[in-house]
Order: sequence, then structure tokens, then C-alpha cells
Amino acid sequence: MQPTDTLRIHNFSSLEPGPRLIVLGGVHGDETCGTVGIERTVAELDRGELALVRGQLTLLPVANPLARRLGRREGERNLNRSFQPTPAGAEPADHEARLTDLICPLLDRHEVLLDLHSFQSAGEAFAMIGPRDNDGSLEPFGRAFEEGQLALHLGTSTVVEGWLDIYAAGLAQRAGGRPASEAELAFGWGTNEYMRSRGGYAVTLECGQHLDPAAPDVAHRAIHAALRLLGMIDADPNSANRRPSSPSLLRLVSVTDRDHEEDQFVREWATFDEVARGEPIGVRADGQVLQAERDGFIVFPNSTALPGTEWFYFAVASDRDLMARR
Repeated sequence: MQPTDTLRIHNFSSLEPGPRLIVLGGVHGDETCGTVGIERTVAELDRGELALVRGQLTLLPVANPLARRLGRREGERNLNRSFQPTPAGAEPADHEARLTDLICPLLDRHEVLLDLHSFQSAGEAFAMIGPRDNDGSLEPFGRAFEEGQLALHLGTSTVVEGWLDIYAAGLAQRAGGRPASEAELAFGWGTNEYMRSRGGYAVTLECGQHLDPAAPDVAHRAIHAALRLLGMIDADPNSANRRPSSPSLLRLVSVTDRDHEEDQFVREWATFDEVARGEPIGVRADGQVLQAERDGFIVFPNSTALPGTEWFYFAVASDRDLMARR
């Protein structure tokens, strides 16, 4: 195994008690902005330009070194799926399972997760949050207000909710309406879902398109914003990173798979492109035109998606109030 397949973890602990924050980058190997943002922060802490005044901070620049070394999204599979420890007595099934077995204990020691990503299509940075407070079976949760506050302070103009609901709906859709099994749903678990299951809360920040030169700055500013919000560094009154007064809040409502390699979009979509009801989005290999079922927004369009995988998501305006406590 090459040295690049070693996890490099940076831990900083203040003598003053406080929040416990972990920041991940490089969960997907071709998403480098989080790594750059984290490494800048490590350098600032090492040089004394940034001081941790309370709490504990863990920074993991490259969560999947094999995928990074290969320069692609995955090593052997998507690290951000089936993100749960290997059951006691069993052997890890693959490279990503071995990584998960190392990273899960790190998450266990923290209460807040900021996971830094980027995406394939054009589009602006946005934050992704989990469910509203609930006692349901899919993803019970009780820290939605704190999670929403973190998302609001990361400096994006858009916040998106609804991932696991749509993942479950997508499984049922592929199975002809059959409800997904517990094992199938577990595959939809990523770092955020695991963190919430352990009593913490988490936000994914999509920092922009993979190669956007501004994306590393988005990641770097977001780390500072999270640290300020949590009171882990001193406030910076001159900071330009202010949360928007009224960010757009969207809810994912559907996912459409690419069925055939000849399925094509009618144009090159960008994340958050607005579409009207009845507007053509794509054309299937057999000539069927896919139209928007209602007014909404395209999210994560992937013109290079493999057949049988997610082609695009669809979102609508949400009525959720991130400032409201339950």
C-alpha cells in the first residue's frame, strides 16, 4: 500500500472546554476544494495566525486517499454510502469499509460535522441539511435548529433539504414501488446520516463545481464561519463572510435515473437552473421527452451519469423556517 493511502488527521484541542467539530475533505477523490480549504486552515493554526480558544477541532483533508491517488470519485466504491462500521466479528468488505471503520470512531468523538464537497455540473455553492425534528423510523432527529444555524452561517445563498427521503423514494421507484428494505436504506447513509445517528448534527457544503477556482475559498471561509459560530475562535468583525439575510431554501422531491447511455439532456443544465411545469429536461434513448412535472429547480445534473445511476434531482421551494425552534 502506498503512503498516499494513509489517513492524515490533524487534531487541535484548546485548554478551554467547548464544542467538538470535525471537518472532512476528499470523501470523493475528484473533489479537491475541501482538501485545499482544510490545509490552509491547518497552516494558519500551525503558524499561530488562527487560535483555537475553546473546544476541540479535527481536520481530515483527504478522507479517501485511494480515490484521490486515482483522481476519481471512488476508490472501490462510494465512501459516502453504507457509512456504518463493519459489524463485530466480520471483515471489512472493501477499501471504503476499512476507511469507514477508521473514520466512524473519529465522528463518535465529535458533536458537529462539516463535510466539504463539490459537484460535476456548473452551479453555485450550497449547503445540504438533514430532516426536520422527528421521531420517525427513517431518520429520527432532534437537533434541526442547530444544524440549520450552521447551514445559514456558511455563506451560501441556497440551502437544500430532503436527501434521505429522496434516496428512499428512488429505491422504491427502481423496485417498482416496493418499499426499500433496511439494508437497502443503509446504503444511502453517508457521513452526515451517521453523525446524526450518534446524537450530533452535520452539514454538507457543496463548494461549487469541481474545477471552480473559487471553490477552495468557499471551503476555507466556511471552516472559519463554523469555528466563529461555535465560539471556537475569536469573532472577526471585519469578516466578509456574512450569512445571507434570506437564503433560498429548497426541498428535493424526486430523482431521475439515466436508463441508457443515449439518454440526453435537451441542454447543458446547471445546478439550480429553474424550470417551469411542462418544460423539457431530457430525451430518452427511445425518444420519450422528460418534462418538469411542476415548477422547480434542477439539482446535480450529470450528463456523464452511467446507466442505472442518478441523472438529475428535482427540487421545489421549501416552507421550512431555519430560524424557528421546534
